[in-house]
Amino acid sequence: MRSATDLLDELNAVDESARIEAKRASDMGKSVMETVIAFANEPSLDGGYLLLGVDWAINDKGDTVYRPVGLPDPDKVQRDLASQCASMLNVALRPEMQLEQVGGKTLLVVYVPEADVTHKPIYKKATGLPGGAYRRIGSSDQRCVDEDLWVLRGESQPLHGPDSSILSDARADDFDPTAIAAYRRERARINPQAEELDYGDEDMLEALGALKRVDGALQPTLAGIVLFGKPLALRRLLPMVRIDYIRVPGNEWVEDPENRFQSIDIRKPLILALPLAEASIIDELPKGFRLPEGQLQSVQEPILPRKVIREALANAAMHRNYTLHSPTQIIRYSNRIEIRNVGYSLKEPAQLGMPGSRLRNPAIAAVLHDLHLAEAKGTGIRAMRRLAADAGLPLPEFHSDRQANEFRLTLFLHNLLTEEDHAWLRDYAGNALDPDEAKILIYARATGAVDNTACRDLCGSDTLAASLILRRLRDRGLLEKQGAGSRTYYTLSFPTERPATNPEQAVLPLEEVAIPSRGAESPYGDSINPHMSTPISTDELMGIPADLQARIRAAGKKPRQNVLRGLVLELCALRAFSAVELCRVLGRSNAGELTRNHLKPMREAGQLNLLYPESEKHPHQAYVAAEGEETSNE
Repeated sequence: MRSATDLLDELNAVDESARIEAKRASDMGKSVMETVIAFANEPSLDGGYLLLGVDWAINDKGDTVYRPVGLPDPDKVQRDLASQCASMLNVALRPEMQLEQVGGKTLLVVYVPEADVTHKPIYKKATGLPGGAYRRIGSSDQRCVDEDLWVLRGESQPLHGPDSSILSDARADDFDPTAIAAYRRERARINPQAEELDYGDEDMLEALGALKRVDGALQPTLAGIVLFGKPLALRRLLPMVRIDYIRVPGNEWVEDPENRFQSIDIRKPLILALPLAEASIIDELPKGFRLPEGQLQSVQEPILPRKVIREALANAAMHRNYTLHSPTQIIRYSNRIEIRNVGYSLKEPAQLGMPGSRLRNPAIAAVLHDLHLAEAKGTGIRAMRRLAADAGLPLPEFHSDRQANEFRLTLFLHNLLTEEDHAWLRDYAGNALDPDEAKILIYARATGAVDNTACRDLCGSDTLAASLILRRLRDRGLLEKQGAGSRTYYTLSFPTERPATNPEQAVLPLEEVAIPSRGAESPYGDSINPHMSTPISTDELMGIPADLQARIRAAGKKPRQNVLRGLVLELCALRAFSAVELCRVLGRSNAGELTRNHLKPMREAGQLNLLYPESEKHPHQAYVAAEGEETSNE
């Protein structure tokens, strides 16, 4: 069991910790039990530590500094926690606890081991499932949903996943003989001795989980129809299970009814659809020349390695939720490829690329692995990152949204390491950099920001080592820290040649900025909007014409939609505005609501563009008026 001093040292050395949670004395209560449950539940985390009796503050460098403040009655806290762990949960937990003196203050260290998989999920008896169970996602405790319960039960549940469910309306003749033949052909090429090749089609499909015996009769499963179903069967049984390849001109999604996107709808069994999707992507990729070792003739290869594309497609096919009616989308922009599918990552995003996998569709995954379309044991993402780095490309970006229940993978097509980059690096930081520091600065320049996860991927380090690299660059004045806790990221300290941005316009992510309430009176009568509780700064007023300021004031608290959007357009025609800045200038109280109800529809209508279209969640994201878009003066 680790000491309180050791835990405090780690908390002060890293921006976030998945395995350590500090609590103030005033926080004793349900939040402590939620963390206990999360530590006990989270697979492969090996439990976690609670450090009770600690306070924290932000120092002048932007770091969170933890310090001991002690517990008013440590013995009572220890007894109460032990009693709650034994009585409130479906399975009694016995965490290890010890009281320690640090700086003359009494702290309580609590180690919660990971529960045996046969006991999971751990949950509050009074609440029940799924809401009474929690998972440790990054450095936060997240309430479970139904899919989380399936992950937590792991090997203790039946070996079949959701893709082994029976499709009641499916028939034996819904299987496509072409897909079955393609499987046999490719499997024989990879492993001629594969046992299932000696079976008849019916027995082979049962062995693969495509057929399941119910009351003595074989019936098609979800996996069977997805992998081997005829196109007409897919349309009848799973109408939205298809792959859409969409070609978008430029770097931004702009809905233009006069100029529809080029789109290919692939409605075929997965055995046939994935090679077709791969070929569609590769056909449009720029090619590079390579001279293989020992060869006299060069060969043309796509700038993005084929295996990266294959793994990306297999990842989407294995992990999407087939019970939801939405296609997998491959969106090809001029500078990147986005692959979107329904179903958030069952593995915590920061752990993507680490050994071990959380499979939503194990039967489908097994077939794709047998055909060498996917890596095994969760190593596919690591392989994608390694191959992209070897090709001189930025690492793929992975975005999982539990609330929206979607996953997005972005593959970049521009080179990361160029001679110009290295020349910039020498001018920016000199030569006193180690290789890892150089990678981080070049990555931050190319993408606008770098966080602990990206640093770990680039340097092959753990969380603590990555934090030390980032803080070292920060302390040398080369990076600036933004955000706090799990949302910490770093940006370059000095202006760079990245186009179309002014460093004075840099803004924090929406989650990091508290928008004041509109109802409060402002002591500054000359603010643009008198309903803001915090005065509008001079920088925010800069460049906004007096007549536009007057019209914003005249619009009042609840302007009509066309008036509000007209004002947004006029502002964004002046310069790039973040959602938070627009909220402050217009007197709106909720940046998320403004984005959802106005900014996103205006983007989809082609009125607004993103300042960083290649990365929608860019930490400095802002909006600019589309070129030629007329503004309204109503």
